[in-house]
Amino acid sequence: MNLQRHAITLAAALFVSAVTPDVEAQVRVAVVDLQQALNETDDGRQAKRRLKTLFRRRQKALDAAQNKLKQMAEDIEKQKAVLSREALQARMEEYQKALIELQSQYMEYQQELATKEAQLTKRILDRMRDILQRIGRADGYTIIVEANEGGVIWAQPSLDLTQRLITEYNSGGGAGAGGDDDE
Repeated sequence: MNLQRHAITLAAALFVSAVTPDVEAQVRVAVVDLQQALNETDDGRQAKRRLKTLFRRRQKALDAAQNKLKQMAEDIEKQKAVLSREALQARMEEYQKALIELQSQYMEYQQELATKEAQLTKRILDRMRDILQRIGRADGYTIIVEANEGGVIWAQPSLDLTQRLITEYNSGGGAGAGGDDDE
C-alpha cells in the first residue's frame, strides 16, 4: 500500500512537470535512504547500542530459563522409570507450565524490544524529517522520496541527500534525539 501510494505521488509530480512548460513549475526530486541515515547518525548508533544491551540482558534471562527447562526435561527422563505415575504426571505438568512461562516471557521480551526500538527511532526519524523539510524548502525540492519505500530502483547520485542528512543531523540538527533512559 505504501509503495503504491509513493509511486502514485511520484508519477503525479512527474506528470505535472512534463505537461507544464513553465520552468517555475518544474519538479525537483531528491531521494534519501532513511535506514542508512539512521544507522550512520550518532544518535542512531547510540540507539542501536542501547537496543543491543537490552537484547543481551533479555537473552541472558531467556537462556537461563531455557537451561533450567532443559535440566528439568533431563531429570524427568532419568527418573521416569522410578517415579510413580502420579509423580511423573506432576513433574510433566510442572515442565509444561515452565515451558509456557518461557514462551510467554519470550513473547513479552520481543514486544518490549520492538516497542523500545520504535520509541528510539521515532525521535530520530522525526528530527530527520524536520531536517529534510528544511533542505527541501531551502533547495527548492518539490518532493523528497524515501529510497527504500518509494519504489526507487536507481537515482542519480547527485539526487541522493542521505549523506547531507547525516552530516546535518550529526552537526547538531538532531542532538539528543536518542533519549536518556536505559530501558
